Amino acid sequence: MEETLEFAEKAHAGKPQLPLALRLIRNTGVRKRHIVQPIEKTLHHPGFEERNRIYEIESKKRCPEVIEQALANAELTARDIDAIIYVSCTGFLMPSLTAWLINKMGLRFDTRQIPIAQLGCAAGGAAINRAHDFCLAHPGSNVLIVSCELCSLCYQPSADDIGSLLSDGLFGDAVAAAVVRGLGGTGIELERNASYLIPNTEDWISYAVRDTGFHFQLDRRVPGTMEPLAPVLRELAKDHSWEAGSLDFYIVHAGGPRILDDLAKFLEVDRKVFRHSWATLTEYGNIASAVVLDAARRLFEEDTPLPGATGLIAGFGPGITAEMALGTWADDSPQSAD
Repeated sequence: MEETLEFAEKAHAGKPQLPLALRLIRNTGVRKRHIVQPIEKTLHHPGFEERNRIYEIESKKRCPEVIEQALANAELTARDIDAIIYVSCTGFLMPSLTAWLINKMGLRFDTRQIPIAQLGCAAGGAAINRAHDFCLAHPGSNVLIVSCELCSLCYQPSADDIGSLLSDGLFGDAVAAAVVRGLGGTGIELERNASYLIPNTEDWISYAVRDTGFHFQLDRRVPGTMEPLAPVLRELAKDHSWEAGSLDFYIVHAGGPRILDDLAKFLEVDRKVFRHSWATLTEYGNIASAVVLDAARRLFEEDTPLPGATGLIAGFGPGITAEMALGTWADDSPQSAD
C-alpha cells in the first residue's frame, strides 16, 4: 500500500484528481499485492507485444506448480483429467495455454479444452460452474481449472482518470488451480449453479483495446450492483430450499470493500461471513478470476465445515455478470468413514 501511494504521487503529481485517487486507494482494504515484475518495470510500458510476451513467459513459468499442487490435493494424476478450463483476461495466446499445458503436464491428448477469456472477474465462478456442468454431462469425469491473472501487465502509465487510478491500487497478480472431481473427494459438493446478467450494463466494466493494450474501464455505478444481485442470490437459494442469509460458508468475489459490505447488507448477514474474501483482498488485492479459488483455499485450510454444511460461491464481472453456485461440504476421507 505504501509503495502504491508513493508511486502514484510521483507518477501523477499535481493532477487535480490525485488527492481523491489516493483516498480511494487507501480505502480499498488492500495492504499487500504480488506482481510478476519489479514495480519499476511494471510502471514502464514496453509496448503491447512485449507485455504479451511477458504474459506467455510468466504463465508458463507459474502455472505448472499450482496445477501439480491442485492434482495432489485432489488425489489425482494428470492422466485422470478429462477437461481443462483455463481462465484469464490479462493476456492473449492462440492456441490457448490449455494446449501447452496438455503437452507439458502430461494430460491425455483427448482432454477437452475450454478456454474462457472475456468474463473477467466472473470467470472463476464461471469455470466452477462449467466444470460442474461437464461432470453432470459426463459422469465420473474430472475437470482441472486454471486461473492466470497477471493484472499488472495491463497497467497504463498515461491513464489518469479516477477509475484507472483506483484499479492501479486494487488489482494484483495471481495464479490458481483447482480440481472438480466427478466422484468422491473432500470439498464443496456442487449441487446447483446459475448465471445472471444485469440488463444494459455491458459497458460498466470493459476493456478498450488499443495499440498500447488493454485499457480497463470501470463505471462509477459498479459498486452499487450488489443491490440488484442480492435478490438473484436469494432466489437461487430459495429454489434449492435454502436461505441465502443462513448458510454455513460463503466464497464470494472480492471486487472491493463496497462489494462485500453491500452484499452483507442486502443478504442481511454479518460481514465476517466473507472473511475468506476479505483476507484475499487484504493480502493479494483483487486478483480477478482467481479470487474465488483463493477464498476456497482459505476455507479448506481453516477448521473445515462439518459434512453437510451449506455454502454459496459467487463471482461477479463484466456484463454485469454473476456466476453463482450452491454446494454442501463433503468429506470422503478415511477418517470420516467411521
